[in-house]
Amino acid sequence: MRDARLIALLLASATLPGAFHPAIAQDAPAAEAPAVPVPAALTAEDMPPVPLALAERARAYLEARGAGFAGWDPNARAVLISTRFANVSQLHRVETPMGARTQISFEAEPVRGGYAPAKGDIILVTKDRGGDEYYQLHTLKDGRLTMLTDGKSRNQPGAWSSDGELIGFSSTRRNGVDSDLYVMNPRDPASTRMVHESRNGGWAIIGFAPDKRSAYVADYNSVQDIDLYRLDLASGAMTPIGDPAAQIAYNGLEVAPGGTLWVTSDQGSDFKRLGRLDPVSGEFEAVSREAWDVASFDISDDGRTIAYVVNEAGTDRLRLIDVASGKMTKVDALPAGQIGGLEIAPWDEIGFSLSSAKSAADVWSLDPKTMQLTRWTQSETGGLEPAVNVEPRIITTRSFDGLEVSGLLYMPDPEKFAGPRPLLVSVHGGPEGQSTAGFMGRNNYYLNELGIGIFYPNVRGSTGFGKTFVSLDNGPFQREDSVKDMAALIDAARAEPAVDAARIGLTGGSYGGYMCYAAAVQLKDQLTATQCTVAISNFVSFLENTNPYRQDLRRVEYGDERDPVQRAKLMEISPLTRVDEIEKPMFVITGANDPRVPKSEADQMVAAIRANGGEAWHLVAADEGHGFRKKDNSDYAFLSRLMFWEKYLLGE
Repeated sequence: MRDARLIALLLASATLPGAFHPAIAQDAPAAEAPAVPVPAALTAEDMPPVPLALAERARAYLEARGAGFAGWDPNARAVLISTRFANVSQLHRVETPMGARTQISFEAEPVRGGYAPAKGDIILVTKDRGGDEYYQLHTLKDGRLTMLTDGKSRNQPGAWSSDGELIGFSSTRRNGVDSDLYVMNPRDPASTRMVHESRNGGWAIIGFAPDKRSAYVADYNSVQDIDLYRLDLASGAMTPIGDPAAQIAYNGLEVAPGGTLWVTSDQGSDFKRLGRLDPVSGEFEAVSREAWDVASFDISDDGRTIAYVVNEAGTDRLRLIDVASGKMTKVDALPAGQIGGLEIAPWDEIGFSLSSAKSAADVWSLDPKTMQLTRWTQSETGGLEPAVNVEPRIITTRSFDGLEVSGLLYMPDPEKFAGPRPLLVSVHGGPEGQSTAGFMGRNNYYLNELGIGIFYPNVRGSTGFGKTFVSLDNGPFQREDSVKDMAALIDAARAEPAVDAARIGLTGGSYGGYMCYAAAVQLKDQLTATQCTVAISNFVSFLENTNPYRQDLRRVEYGDERDPVQRAKLMEISPLTRVDEIEKPMFVITGANDPRVPKSEADQMVAAIRANGGEAWHLVAADEGHGFRKKDNSDYAFLSRLMFWEKYLLGE
C-alpha cells in the first residue's frame, strides 16, 4: 500500500514540459488527485475515490489504539491484555505496570481469551473466520493455536470451574441451530461431553458448584427474561431456580467459596441490583442500593470482597462491598467513563480496563486495602493530546407520549469553531444497547478538526434505564415509537444554540442501521444525508435470513414474521416498503460474512434507491461480518465516511 501511494504521489507531481509544448500543457485535462488505494477485501460501489490528502490529514486519528483487560496470570502479578499493533487485535502479556506489551498471539483474525483460573497453565482463546461469528475454541502456546472444537459449529465459552479444571461452553455442532451445553477439560479435548441438549440458541453455562458435580445454566429468552437452572452433570437433570414463567432478568453469576450464589437481578426492581440468590427457591436478597443497573461484578477467591460497576446514566462507577459487614466503598478517584473486564486476582488486586473522553481504553488495577490505583498501560493516541477532547453533556426531552428520553451531546470547541455547527446523530445498535460516555477515538476528528458535533440518543428500548424502559419498543406494533423518540431528541438537539439546525446528518449500525433507514424515510426534512451500516431494511427478510441460531431470540424483540398479522405490520414498518420516499443521499456499509444482518439487507435497499434515481454509495467487505474489525478496512471505511460528511454536512 505504501508503494502504491508513493507511485500515485510521483505521478501527481510530474509536470509536462510546458516551455516546449505550452498548448499541450494548457489544453490537457487536470490530473486526478491522488487517491487512497482500496483495500483488497473491499468493493466500493458508486462512490468517489478517497483523496490521499484526506488520509494524510486524518492520519494521527487513525493510529489511536486501546488496551482491554483480559485477565490476571494467577501464577504471577502479570496481566493479559487485548490490543492492536498490526491489522487486528491480539493478546499481549504485561509483566509489570507500564511495562512492555509482549505479543503472544499472531493471527490474521482477532482473538479473545484468558488464563485458566487457579492453575494458569493454559490460555483459552476464541477465533472466528472473517467475522462469521462461528467461533472455535483453542489453546494458545508458543504463539500457536490448537483447536479444541470441530471447526464447523458455533462455540461460545461459558464459565470455568473455580479450580481451572473444566470449561463449560455452548455449541451448535449437533444440528447447526441449537446451543447445546458441553463441558471439557481443555487440556484433553477428548474429554468433551454434551451435558444438555437444548432447543434454542440462548443457553449458556454460567457457573460451577464448588464440587463440580453440578453447573448453573442460563436460558436467555430476551433481555428481560432469563431463566436459571441447576444442571446435574452426571444425570443431565435440570432443576429450575425459581419460577421459569416469571419474567426476570439476570446479568452474571458468581459462586462464592461456600457455594453462595451472587447475581445481578431486576427481581423486585426496575433496575438490576447485586445480591444473593437462593439456589432452590430463587428468592433474591439485594445488597446494592443504587437506583441504576449494576453492570458487572466479581467476587474475591476468599469470598470476602465484591467489586461491582454501576451504570449511572451512561457513566460507569466502581464500588466495593465488604461481604461480612455489608459496608460499601465508592472508588471516586476514577474519571467518568467506561469500565470493562472486571476481575479480582487471587491476591485480591482488582483489574479492569477504563476509557474516558480524555483517555483511550487502558488497563488499571486497584488495591482494595490501600485504595491505591495502578496504571498498567498507556495506549497511543496517534501523538495527539487527549486532554483537548471534549466531554459530553446530557440532553433530555419528552417524547410524543411524555416519556423522558435522553442523549449525549458532544460539541466542538466554540473558540475554534464559532457560530452554530453541523451535527452528526449516531444511533446505537441492539436495540438492547446504550450509548455511554467513553473515548471517542477517531471520531474526535469530527469534533476537533471539522467542527462537527456528535449526538448519541438513547431511545426507548435502550438498556441502562430500567426494565420498563427497555420493553417499550418490543414487537412490531411499538417499534416505530423508538423512531418518534429519535425525532424528539433530534428536535431537542436542533434547538441548541450551538447547533446548526439546517445541517444535521444521521448514522447508525445494526438496529441503529434500521433507525438510520427509517430516519431517511420519516425524518428526511430534518436531515441532509444518512450513513447506514449493517442495517435491517426489511424486518421480514431479516428474520427469515438471519442465522438460524438467532431467529427465535430476534422474534421476541421484533415480532414473528410467521404470524400473518405480525408479518403485515413488520412489512408496513420496514424502511424498504417506503423506499420511494428516500430523497437524500445515503451511504451503506456492509460485511459480506455478517451472520446477524445478512448482506442481502443492504443489497436490496441500495438497489431500490438506485432504481428510483437516488444516490447510494455502497462499501462492502468480503472478509468482515457485523462490523469492521480489520484496521485496513476500518480505516478506509472511516475515511469514506469523512468524505461523505464533508460533502453533505460541510458542503465541501
